[in-house]
Amino acid sequence: MSHAGTRVGRGRPLARAVATRIGRTLLSVVASTAVIVGLWYALIEAFELNRLVAKDPQAVWQYLFSEPDAAENRDLILDGLWHTLSDAALGYTAGTAAALGVAIAFVLSRPVEQALMPVAMMLRSVPLVAMTPLLILVFGRGPLAVSVVTGIVVFFPSLVNLVVGLRSAPAAAADLVIAHGGGPFTVLRRVALPSALPALFVSARTSVPGAVVGALLAEWLATSAGLGHLMQRAQQTFDYGGVWASVVVIIAASVVIYAVVGLLEAIVLVRYGPAPSRRG
Repeated sequence: MSHAGTRVGRGRPLARAVATRIGRTLLSVVASTAVIVGLWYALIEAFELNRLVAKDPQAVWQYLFSEPDAAENRDLILDGLWHTLSDAALGYTAGTAAALGVAIAFVLSRPVEQALMPVAMMLRSVPLVAMTPLLILVFGRGPLAVSVVTGIVVFFPSLVNLVVGLRSAPAAAADLVIAHGGGPFTVLRRVALPSALPALFVSARTSVPGAVVGALLAEWLATSAGLGHLMQRAQQTFDYGGVWASVVVIIAASVVIYAVVGLLEAIVLVRYGPAPSRRG
């Protein structure tokens, strides 16, 4: 077969996987949005909530697009969103890198895992709300504290998933690498890491929204920037439209990021991941 034919053959599964992922994501987003908006209106009416505090979707739309100050409102929220997503991205990157490094150490050394995994699980059981003030005290009221809080949110679930993913490498493939003179690090690079790609993306799908929530919480408590701080200030000044609009915007951004992660997962796993029968 020619090189062009090979490229076409490889491209078809990739295009099919991407198209399938996009279709499923769009369908899920549309259905979920319809359900959420319906429940939103229903709960406000059912509990007869105060319209000064409980804003419905129409009020949020007006706050962002129809009111005289709508352009200023959008600029303020989008600027806060940029800060929050930047903080979340930094914390997610640091937390995932740390989790991958520790997971590799666990896989290469059982004694290290037996010594440190119980400590990690114990720390994971501490509520983030209780841990955040201590982290702020240690790291100060600034971007560093936000990144540390976000990184901790990401680290623990990623660690568990990556350890499982690294250990899911097929023994036959590892034995083949060893038979050809490869050592533990060669097995890790050629067999274990590709086998862990599905686990990495499972971690990303669960950790990215957690990273955003962690950044919001830390900004609410520790900084004077970001959407978390903006929501706190809006609440203190009784700008409930700003609070609801900020919540809607951060949820929409999280949905978009989740969809992008899913698209990247489809592309990467088709090209570099294990066989579909082993992706579970």
